[in-house]
This record gives sequence, structure tokens and C-alpha cells, in this order.
Amino acid sequence: MSCMVSRRVREIGIRRALGAQNLSLVWMVLGRASVVLLVGMAAGLAGTVATTRFLEGRLYGILPTDPATFVAVTLLLGAAALLACYFPARRATKVDPMVALRCE
Repeated sequence: MSCMVSRRVREIGIRRALGAQNLSLVWMVLGRASVVLLVGMAAGLAGTVATTRFLEGRLYGILPTDPATFVAVTLLLGAAALLACYFPARRATKVDPMVALRCE
């Protein structure tokens, strides 16, 4: 997300020059991040379900298809990913429109 924000500095500068609010810029970046996050979480869950037979011998105290574990880990990793995406989103609100429009 940090790379995406860096590549879109000019667009963000134009949006700020036209009067975009900070909250709308944060939601723009977090919206893109949430799409990437949901695709990654779906792929991760599918991969985890596919490999449960191989992990069965290494798991002690829980079942390989324990729904509580799947939900807890998915929510924990999702929250960490959204928090990590929040910082580039906040940086996008600090873009100075004049500097963004001048650089090429």
C-alpha cells in the first residue's frame, strides 16, 4: 500500500487541490487495501483448508478444521493488515497539492 500511495501522489494531490477531505482520502486507500486483503484472506483460507491433512500430525490440542481457530487467526491477521495499511493512508492526507502537481 505504501508503494501504491507513492505512485498515486499526483492523483492524491489533484484530489486535495479540488477539495477532497482527509477522511475521503483515507477511505480511498483503505478501500483499495481491503480488496487486496479480502482476496489474500480468501486465498489463504483456501490454502489452509487444502493443507489441513498434511498439518494434522503437527497440531496438538486443536482439530485441523477448528472453526474458532480459523476465525480468530483470520480476524487477527486482517486487523494487523488494515492497521499496516492505515499508515500509508494517513501519509496520503499529508500530500501537499502544490508539491504533488509540480513533481514529475
